[in-house]
Amino acid sequence: MKTVKIGEVEICYEIFGEENPKTIVLIAGLGNQMIRWEDPFCQLLVDKGFKVIRFDNRDSGSSVYISGKEIHLNGNTQEYFSTLKPEDLPYSLMDMAKDVIGLLDHLQIEKAHFVGRSMGGIIAQLLGSYFPERVLSLTIIMSTSLHPVLPSADPEIMEMMMKPSANPVTEREKYFAEKISFARKISGSGYSFDQNLEIALIEEELNRSKTKNGIIRQIMAMGSYQYNPEVLKKITAPALVIHGTDDLIFHPECGKDIAYSIVNSEFVLIDGMGHSIPSELHSLICDLIADTVL
Repeated sequence: MKTVKIGEVEICYEIFGEENPKTIVLIAGLGNQMIRWEDPFCQLLVDKGFKVIRFDNRDSGSSVYISGKEIHLNGNTQEYFSTLKPEDLPYSLMDMAKDVIGLLDHLQIEKAHFVGRSMGGIIAQLLGSYFPERVLSLTIIMSTSLHPVLPSADPEIMEMMMKPSANPVTEREKYFAEKISFARKISGSGYSFDQNLEIALIEEELNRSKTKNGIIRQIMAMGSYQYNPEVLKKITAPALVIHGTDDLIFHPECGKDIAYSIVNSEFVLIDGMGHSIPSELHSLICDLIADTVL
């Protein structure tokens, strides 16, 4: 893994299959670290002939956003957001999209294929719309356009997401229980939930994390995003939109809306898939990505 300074952000990234000529950039979701693009998934794409770049978004994992102002949460997260003013927002999703462009510039990569999951799918949409000269194709997985008429997330899931987490140092057992409960809840009915794998990922995330309140700032970036139908209409690159029938965070209608709004797109709905990518689907999804890219 390597780190590069891009403006006010230190971006941590990793490259698989560096000798391969075609580049795929994997963009993580809200609060996720790049390791959620698991090694076997990345290797499947390498075996198909791709150079694969995964990275931590700013404020997650080992990518550090250098903030001049700390966030002090004294109670419920939703209460904190209700008092926010525009000038309180540290950065936007567009800033996060520009981080990706900065990483490409650093690596001297002119164009790439982009695969984004959840919030990473929104960042991919911004890349396709505002930086078309850098985008060869888009794959948007379990994401949304944030169109205000789309169905809302499951209320129980929203409550779990917005509730402050237990402290992993002083309340380690409770922290793991909360994280595993959430992961199980969003995993979908069609595939087995691998608790041992989830525990290993949580452990690695704790060891890699170098930021404080990062997920809060990412949520602020998501919450401040203003839906604009022109963003999707301007995308001309080939696009693949993948969604699960059991997604409790972004209803399947969210994926359909993205695919309907992009002129050159394909929509794939996977029965029993939730808001995660189980190992049983790695091969299928990598095949779908390769079909779109090639």
